[in-house]
Amino acid sequence: MSIHIADTNLRPDPDHELVAIADYVCADQVASQEAITTARHCLMDSLGCALLALQYPECTKHLGPIVPGTLVPNGARVPGTQFQLDPVKAAWDIGALVRWLDFNDTWLAAEWGHPSDNLGAILGLGDHLSRRAVAEGAAPLTVGQVLHYMVKAHEIQGVLALENGFNRVGLDHVVLVKVASAAVAALMLGADRDQVIDTVSHAWVDGQSLRTYRHAPNTGSRKSWAAGDASSRAVRLAMMVQKGEMGLPSVLTAPRWGFYEVLFQGGHFERQRHYGSYVMENILFKLSFPAEFHAQTAVECAMILHPQVRDRLDRIERIELTTQESAIRIISKDGPLYNPADRDHCLQYMVAVPLVFGRLTAADYEDEVAADPRIDGLRAKMVVTEESRYSRDYLDADKRSIANAVQVFFTDGTATERVEVEYPIGHRRRRAEGIPVLETKFLNALQTRFPRGQARRIYDLCHDEQRLMATPLNHFMDLFVI
Repeated sequence: MSIHIADTNLRPDPDHELVAIADYVCADQVASQEAITTARHCLMDSLGCALLALQYPECTKHLGPIVPGTLVPNGARVPGTQFQLDPVKAAWDIGALVRWLDFNDTWLAAEWGHPSDNLGAILGLGDHLSRRAVAEGAAPLTVGQVLHYMVKAHEIQGVLALENGFNRVGLDHVVLVKVASAAVAALMLGADRDQVIDTVSHAWVDGQSLRTYRHAPNTGSRKSWAAGDASSRAVRLAMMVQKGEMGLPSVLTAPRWGFYEVLFQGGHFERQRHYGSYVMENILFKLSFPAEFHAQTAVECAMILHPQVRDRLDRIERIELTTQESAIRIISKDGPLYNPADRDHCLQYMVAVPLVFGRLTAADYEDEVAADPRIDGLRAKMVVTEESRYSRDYLDADKRSIANAVQVFFTDGTATERVEVEYPIGHRRRRAEGIPVLETKFLNALQTRFPRGQARRIYDLCHDEQRLMATPLNHFMDLFVI
């Protein structure tokens, strides 16, 4: 005969991490001018990525109302389209567009991710709230408020990623998009501190995405819409809590049933710094190449080497790639690559294309380019090794480098120089060099979708920080209607 000991049903105080997020979100506005200016550049860059994604039918087939023809009063605009959707689906669409080409900003730490993924929730919900406010005779949100929300969402996602490797337990980084977007969406809806705690608790207890769709042999297009899915779910949860849905105070720490025991192998979150504006200030922009960020400097190296190898491709004996541990773990692949999503997460493919062609664009992941036998021929000759210094500096809070080196050896015994790049052009240490490239990337993206005059008006507004910040969000989003 055994004695059953019942669970203690005393409702505890909320978990510390829920409280820390809520206290941060509900605190005063962001004080760092550098963070606000960087958020403006992030907004430009993210919208540019979204417009570029509209060129790809595999992306656009997912856009629009779930039931075709649905009309939504005070619906949110989806940039570059004529869709006006409910805030949940708008968050999905905007998030998927921003992320589709793997060309938006990046954060690398124990966990990696793309904090601008949260923009789906911020713009989708913010535009709806602004239009509803105007309809009710109230003031809409401004773009300046959006920039503050962006800093806070970036910070929550990025700080949680510094010490906590969700990838090591098989979870995808979009769990952090859901958490950050849920916290900020709750604030945007007027939640108090307790409601923010409740909303974030639902984000943690929700079903979490496996990383399966980012890794061989299952790499596929889901990785391009997973963040949109997470941000839309965050908006839905925040709206439910606003209507009175109760939270789960010990969602992380509950014995047996909590997140830590069920999904984090019994560990708990580490947080090396308080929430502030560190992440936005140090965010990494993808400026030159739509490539997974651990490979960005490797692509730069390959571009430098292209003139030296383009006429000797058939005489290459081997190619040595030296990289960080994280790159080896997530993007080093041998064997067949089955689709564009597979190729843009293959270090060897992303180096081979610029060695052959002297470029790497989104189109270079498509089947037509991948069919060139020279690409797989070079991949077969690549040797990938870890440099321990690169791995250390990658995690160093004062460096945050993403170093790679490439050297090509020929059958006649000669070799190119060993080209090493430690900091990509989108790094904080290269801001002066990078921001003009970002602005050009944005203007070029605008011109793929809008008439020249309309593109220029949007660009000029985004370039004028004070005027942009004062612009009502609904007016700003109207500028992106095609």
